[in-house]
Amino acid sequence: MEHQGYSYGHDLLQTGALLEPVLDRWAPEWRERSDDIGAVARLASTRVLDVAWHVDRDAAPQLVPVDVRGERLERVRISPALEELLGELAPIGAWPFGGGSWSQWLAGISLVPDAGITCILCITAQVAQAIDKYAPEHAARWMEPLASGGAWGATWMTEVQGGTDLGASTTIAEQVGDRWQLSGEKYFCSGAGLCDVAIVTARPPDAAPGARGTALFLVERSRPDGTLNWRVRRLKDKPATRAVPSGEVALEGSDACLVGDAAQGIYQTLENLTISRLANAAGACALLRAAQVEACLRARDRTIFGQRLVDQPLMRRDLLGLALRSAGSLVLTFRAAAAYEHARDDRPPFGQDYQLARFWSHLAKLRTAEHAVEGTRDAMEVFGGIGFVDDFAIARLNREAQVTAIWEGPANVQSLDLLESMGRSAAHEGFVQEVGQMLASAGSEAAARAAARLDALLAGIAEAGPEEAQWQAKTCARALADIAQVALLHDMARATGDDRWSRWADAYWLGFGEHGELPLTAASEPELWDVMAAVPAPPAAAGATGTPAG
Repeated sequence: MEHQGYSYGHDLLQTGALLEPVLDRWAPEWRERSDDIGAVARLASTRVLDVAWHVDRDAAPQLVPVDVRGERLERVRISPALEELLGELAPIGAWPFGGGSWSQWLAGISLVPDAGITCILCITAQVAQAIDKYAPEHAARWMEPLASGGAWGATWMTEVQGGTDLGASTTIAEQVGDRWQLSGEKYFCSGAGLCDVAIVTARPPDAAPGARGTALFLVERSRPDGTLNWRVRRLKDKPATRAVPSGEVALEGSDACLVGDAAQGIYQTLENLTISRLANAAGACALLRAAQVEACLRARDRTIFGQRLVDQPLMRRDLLGLALRSAGSLVLTFRAAAAYEHARDDRPPFGQDYQLARFWSHLAKLRTAEHAVEGTRDAMEVFGGIGFVDDFAIARLNREAQVTAIWEGPANVQSLDLLESMGRSAAHEGFVQEVGQMLASAGSEAAARAAARLDALLAGIAEAGPEEAQWQAKTCARALADIAQVALLHDMARATGDDRWSRWADAYWLGFGEHGELPLTAASEPELWDVMAAVPAPPAAAGATGTPAG
């Protein structure tokens, strides 16, 4: 990949000097893992790109239905290069446990610009979280393998008739002695054929209707007698995220263990989704920032009409837009991560700290995905026609970014869940207070207008009827996310003393909050739009090695 893209060798921890100050502000404990996170960054900027390219083009996982004896196997065959790489990245999965933090883990995810690889890491960590918090009786068997690459996990909730609607689930659970048996079909199962254990939603007898009637179960790949415990019907053909096998899984009386209290299954499931939404946001940051590097270096390298692209004002404006998306996504993601970290020990039915964390996670998932989709598309345009050719890195980044808007609930779901959290648990109150204070202390005209927009938005929601509120939900959620990014960018300027953040904040509000023109003054300030400005060249690729420690 070294010759198919510009970002090869530029690790996303060092490039642009953005991630470290954001982590210092919202996850200072990352310094305890700085060497390990640095190793992930170096690995992600070289071998991850090589393997992602190889898998995407030549070596997608293949389902092997039977073994040499003709017995059911239903394992996926993955490239040895991907298998080795996953083993090197697996120790990331230990970071949230044993005194570590989810923010450290998300820092690692935010460095890996491949949504399929990060999905494998995410679904494995989700299973570990469910065991660690709600089913500790299984910890001795599963926690060490899940945290070391000795086993992989999966989360299976989606069914063909329900999609995102957990309440439409028809998979049933029947108790047999001290265990359970599950019967039903899960339609979009990432990790199918790869995982060794999955957490699965199902409906026990006499369960309440809708989503509240779903419980969470731990399902192992093999029964105690060694026979397969589920059937992988087929793998999906996808335009991207090919590193993670996704398929259809049939549960036919599959042995299972209940996770915690059946009546709290929906809460456990939604908490698990909060983690995956944060991971989705962190992965979107990685894709967007890699695309930003590609675009900036391409603009330096390409000459059009006798002038380098980077010297043309319109291109500088486009690069500024990319920089605003990237900086805003980072601060939003890690503020949301800090909120969950603060509430991670909360338990169902959950208090206000968790409700606030859930609120932040909806905003982060929705808006970072939009930034990744639109930003990677903008970066493709810098390349012209070859940006649409799969021979080069930017095309894969754009294809990978598309799924960030769909996984873990698309924009409509995030918006409606956000609206529900405001009405049911007043989850927005802490958000409004914090963001309002940040904007008030910013001292800029743009921040004052953002604060006024926040007040007007909340007043409008309060006055709207149910139908009008739902009609406007996505516009509302996007506006709240944009206001939050302006506030958080100003907060970064205060915390770091670096006025780039406040200039990004004001430009962000002009461009995304008010949909106006970006400030022309930025054209002569490359530190605002060129992510490579004043950044030393990366070391030679041959020296870019390292494996994260467990």
